[in-house]
Amino acid sequence: MARFFVEPEVLRQDVIQLGGENAQHMKVLRLKNGEEVLLCDGQGREALCVLTENGLVVKERRESASEAAVRVSVYLSFPKADKLEHVIQKATELGAAEIVTFPSARCVSRPDEKSLQKKLERWQKIAQSAAEQSGRGIIPDILVLPSFGEALKRGAQADKALLFYENEQATTLKMALSSGSYQTVSLLTGPEGGLEEAEVHEAREAGFQICTLGKRILRCETAPLCALSAVMYDAGEF
Repeated sequence: MARFFVEPEVLRQDVIQLGGENAQHMKVLRLKNGEEVLLCDGQGREALCVLTENGLVVKERRESASEAAVRVSVYLSFPKADKLEHVIQKATELGAAEIVTFPSARCVSRPDEKSLQKKLERWQKIAQSAAEQSGRGIIPDILVLPSFGEALKRGAQADKALLFYENEQATTLKMALSSGSYQTVSLLTGPEGGLEEAEVHEAREAGFQICTLGKRILRCETAPLCALSAVMYDAGEF
């Protein structure tokens, strides 16, 4: 079934006419009258519609059934090249509620304000495309924070705020997740060179639990996806 994201106010109409890229996409799909189409508002609501000569007629409005019960935020220090695009796409498919990026001490990539706006627009489109492809009911927000400290302050508000550090050996992700129930999770990972020891100490002081992802060193684009998958499994989403 074809799926399109529309503005929330559009979803409240009884007969809907799609425009712009959605209309072009419908032509490419060569949809015929009588076929069902699912429209989503990107915030967890959707409408089951039937294509007619007059447009898309709404049959049923409902809450999206494809969203995870646990809200997971992925926090990733600015990586090099297009690695963030890969993380955004795959994290969206896996069910992340948002992807947050920020500078840390060892970041090589530090986009300036002018280029960042263009990147943000591209990143959000990648998230939307991945959400459509994977049948999501929401489009994850892509956020950029100005500092490592801001990332800690925001991320620490989750029920479980976890930072992954290659030199941690005592606390595994399994141990961290088994110590009490949770509905919100923050997963924070570093850039290619990892996080500095002082940053890890700062995170601990802010309320983050420091964890290991095992004996192997994972790439900066692999670590957040590994952690996200494990959380979704633990939450019963797989």
